[in-house]
Amino acid sequence: MRALVAGLLGVLALVATWELYRAVGPEAGVTVGGTVVLPRTSDLAMPHVWEMLRVFGEPASGASDADSVLVVVLGAAGFTLRIAAVGWLVAVVVGLALAVLMARSGLAESAILPWVILSQTVPLIAIAPLVRRWGSQLEVGGLEWQNEYSVAVIAAYLAFFPIAVGALRGLKSPVASQVDLMHAYGVGWWTTLRTLRLPSSVPYLLSALRLAAASAVIGTVVAEASIGLRGGIGRLVIEYAQSAGGDPAKPWAPIFGAVAVGLVAGGVVALLGLFLKPYRRQEVLS
Repeated sequence: MRALVAGLLGVLALVATWELYRAVGPEAGVTVGGTVVLPRTSDLAMPHVWEMLRVFGEPASGASDADSVLVVVLGAAGFTLRIAAVGWLVAVVVGLALAVLMARSGLAESAILPWVILSQTVPLIAIAPLVRRWGSQLEVGGLEWQNEYSVAVIAAYLAFFPIAVGALRGLKSPVASQVDLMHAYGVGWWTTLRTLRLPSSVPYLLSALRLAAASAVIGTVVAEASIGLRGGIGRLVIEYAQSAGGDPAKPWAPIFGAVAVGLVAGGVVALLGLFLKPYRRQEVLS
């Protein structure tokens, strides 16, 4: 309950800050040395919060039977969340496998870890069309590659990094005396992994899973926008941005949808943490 109240207070503080700057800030923004450091406060640049919320009750299009913006955004959020969840699960499997391999062998860690870090320097906007093109050329039995698969792969690509690094740190967290005790009893490495290293890695791993969940959502939204996949939040952001001139509050609707997807993803990891509470005696924040 305390965390819920703190979260609500944080949202209220953000809304109050937005409206306060909207009221007292210069309409042309704040410029330092020719660079705009604070945004403009005009109706086009910063609509009021209540105007953003009003949009959700309006029709999404001019058709007589058009759904409301709220229904469209919720549908797109569900579509994006489903793909992000698939990417997150793939990232968990790949990240944990790499972490176990690197924890097992120092040579493997020296060979793999630099490439894991280097992989995150590739811009998603550039790699997304390539992944879609490569995927469209795959032929595995009767499986027809869909654009959704490409988006899930990109989400996994962005999300596996924190899992691999966090899990590796957690697997190597047991002190030397604990590991020596396992050796003294003649316990093998895999049994040590199951009974000592994995339980010790839970605090580190949960932090990594939270970061990975957020990364999967970001990767999904960016990939949807990059390859033009319809049905998700990423494409909706582009479509609604075209209405900014006539209705500056409308482009914020899919942005709120993306925030909601991120909150749901983080909430799922928090629920997972409740089941692993016995192993969280010393929570580690990263």
